Amino acid sequence: MDNMQGKRVVVLGGAGFLGSHLCEFLLRQGAEKVVAVDNLVTGARRNLSSLAHEPKFELVEADITVTIPLNGKWDFVFNLASPASPIDYATLWFETMRVGSVGTENGLTFAERAGAVFLQASTSEIYGDPLVHPQQESYFGNVDCAGPRAVYDEAKRYGEAMVAAFGRSGRVSTRVVRIFNTYGPRMRLNDGRVVPAFIGQALRGEDFTVFGDGKQTRSFCYVDDEVDGIIRLALSKVTHPVNIGNPAELTMLQFAEAVRTAAGGGGKIVHKPLPQGDPKQRRPDISHAKNLLGWEPKTPLAVGLLRTVAYFRHL
Repeated sequence: MDNMQGKRVVVLGGAGFLGSHLCEFLLRQGAEKVVAVDNLVTGARRNLSSLAHEPKFELVEADITVTIPLNGKWDFVFNLASPASPIDYATLWFETMRVGSVGTENGLTFAERAGAVFLQASTSEIYGDPLVHPQQESYFGNVDCAGPRAVYDEAKRYGEAMVAAFGRSGRVSTRVVRIFNTYGPRMRLNDGRVVPAFIGQALRGEDFTVFGDGKQTRSFCYVDDEVDGIIRLALSKVTHPVNIGNPAELTMLQFAEAVRTAAGGGGKIVHKPLPQGDPKQRRPDISHAKNLLGWEPKTPLAVGLLRTVAYFRHL
């Protein structure tokens, strides 16, 4: 089977940017039931407004570090529950660490009880400020375990270790996706990530704020492609971590110009000091995704940015 036809699925963090798109895709593929569990700390009900009258969908407001108030048999549990932007994990320190540790263990225990495959949303932050480029899944990373980004990085690293323990012990069938920079509609305009920051500045006619010299790189994957890769991984038998991201690498200066073109506005480039711990380069090696899942991104950056800009214009 290459889709979710007839499956019962729980999405932890389902009211977030990525989680809400995942819920929509699951239902589009014919899932029998999709339940989003979210405490709405960084997620929002409006992200799921398209599913408000969908009988196969339900939003359950709950904190997975306390309980997952569901019973019965489920086919898949996707764990996307976590603050995922600098502005969040710069203030939600303990919430970020608890959802990555206690929340992940609770999700795994729930999946074990439900007889479900458990997919953990991990991150390219696992690699830290990498000394290997592009980043392969075998790379152990260069991470500052006490720096300002550590609450997120270490929570995700711990989460992967917990998932591996449940998988090796045979208690749960597990999958791990390492997500690289993803963008698209439903990102929050003020969440501190470069895509909404640049788009917001362009739409307001403001200068682009570029940290450092602007030569640091990122690789941007449109949300539809990201979700497609995540679902393919869940349906596969691949139990080791897999990078899902776009290997097309841009400097921040190049990306600012791409946003300027898509938005039709924006001022000059203004440079500010590079934040501590900010990675200098980030690009996934997606050989495993290509060879094992038959996946690679399809949405050109120009197309994805136009769709994202259109969303922000109507906020």
